[in-house]
Amino acid sequence: MQIRSAKNSDLSAVETLLAESDLPTEGVRDNFSSFVVADDQGAIAGAIGLEKYGSAALLRSAVVSPGHRGSGVGRRLVEQLLERAEEAGVDELYLLTTTAEKYFPRFGFTLTTRAQVPEAVKSSAEFRGACPETAVVMTRRIGEAMRRA
Repeated sequence: MQIRSAKNSDLSAVETLLAESDLPTEGVRDNFSSFVVADDQGAIAGAIGLEKYGSAALLRSAVVSPGHRGSGVGRRLVEQLLERAEEAGVDELYLLTTTAEKYFPRFGFTLTTRAQVPEAVKSSAEFRGACPETAVVMTRRIGEAMRRA
């Protein structure tokens, strides 16, 4: 399993995986250059994206194929994204989820409210409607948490 930057040729497979997992695809194409994928011998086993808005960013489209769930692929994708966020100068990372609010605290994410999210991040497709209003909002500081790990 190789964790690598997404290539344009991966877009269709990632959009399909997201759709099959009932996750939004809106905005993926526009931000695909900042996605990371799990490549299992040429097949996309998972993906995750980063949308940067100044010093804040949105973690989006974290998905693992059903056949690879529970194998550590998701953990590796999140860890790679956190490293890239720190390298990109991100101070605060946000995410919306309807299913993984118990998964992300292991990476230092905590619950927050939509009111606490910077306006620039709220301009993303996910905040403008791709994710439902009932989605849980989580946040994580980057930098100090990475040094503690």
